[in-house]
Amino acid sequence: MADHVRDLISYIDASPTPYHAVAEAVRRLERAGFQAAASEEVWVLSPGERRFVTRGDGSLIAFCCGMESPAESGFRMIGAHTDSPNLRIKPNADVDAHGYRQLAVEPYGGLLLHTWLDRDLSIAGRVMLSDADPLRSILLDFSRPLVRIPNLAIHLNRELRKDGLKLNDQRHSIPIAGLEGVPDWKEVVAAEIRAQGIANVESQHILAFDLMLYDAQASGTAGLEGEFILASRLDNLASCHAALSALTAVEEPCDFTRVIALYDHEEVGSRSASGAAGNLLPQTLERIVGAFKGGEPQGLARAAARSMLLSVDMAHAIHPNYADRHEPGHQPVIGGGPVIKTHASQAYATDATTAGVFSALCREEGIEPQQFVSRSDLPCGSTIGPISAAAVGVPTADVGNPMLSMHSCREMAGTADVEPMIQVLSRFLGG
Repeated sequence: MADHVRDLISYIDASPTPYHAVAEAVRRLERAGFQAAASEEVWVLSPGERRFVTRGDGSLIAFCCGMESPAESGFRMIGAHTDSPNLRIKPNADVDAHGYRQLAVEPYGGLLLHTWLDRDLSIAGRVMLSDADPLRSILLDFSRPLVRIPNLAIHLNRELRKDGLKLNDQRHSIPIAGLEGVPDWKEVVAAEIRAQGIANVESQHILAFDLMLYDAQASGTAGLEGEFILASRLDNLASCHAALSALTAVEEPCDFTRVIALYDHEEVGSRSASGAAGNLLPQTLERIVGAFKGGEPQGLARAAARSMLLSVDMAHAIHPNYADRHEPGHQPVIGGGPVIKTHASQAYATDATTAGVFSALCREEGIEPQQFVSRSDLPCGSTIGPISAAAVGVPTADVGNPMLSMHSCREMAGTADVEPMIQVLSRFLGG
């Protein structure tokens, strides 16, 4: 297994939730010499300084200051998102039914619900505690199979063969956690926090939580020659990993300021304080411009005019069993390298200028990019590219690596595609 593939798998397995993905990103950034920039403090920045800032535990911006003010040399930015479709536990979680203890959940994002059936599922997220002053948030990961959503046996659902599987989000997604009589959910959470040595708390100390289900099976590779990565959350932790790898690898100083932005809440529209539709990126860029050499007149507008953003999110590879669902002339394949995503109605922000820049970067690395366009008679998904482009006012290209099983509980991508994307992003950042 190639080093970049092994490292990607390590990053995914350490990141069962957006909060863990950011925590793992922080660990990697600090190892590379980046330091936290406190949101509540005035920033004073110097050339070459390496900093990061987080918001809402699930979003992060990291940057390496250029040798010149951004007003003079601009930003080169990479965006991705930390969240993935899953099932999230409701505040009043305990459900007792027919001798079973279940947990009330609701879908997050456009998940393929049927792929969550008959999977060994664990639970992770963040928990708000009242055991200290002020209140505090801790990360929790049960790190073991805990719940399951069982299929209904074919003997009791003969219609399945004729009508196909039909699932109701409210009735058919409720996982079984145990038998009736087990402790209440908050007691289970408190016991796990104590068992992991995080804090000595009781259930009454748990004020709230953002906890979600995830596939407990570790990531791995498959294929006759190890061609495929099989993992949860490839969409879009694979892009977060590529952005992090590129930023932490570049060491040579340059005039422009390098930035990566990893957002939460892309899968539900990005409309949040920590999503791409919030002010996290434009506010952070404004602060960088203002903190650099005492600030510059009309600095952010001047910087934006000299900047570019690559929005990196996974792309649809052609599915051999459903080839008719793909645009005939634009059919990316796994193992074929980075994909440029284009949509005339701006579901993707790519235009000829930004596609040309990305294509040139690929060719400098000896790579020929692939192209994706959705069928004209099918709706197209979107990502953070158009949102960030509109918020900051910079030329943007939407790109990504090809994959199958997008939004499944367990997804599929190519081992040969990991390193080329990191190479292209590194070159974009001046590496």
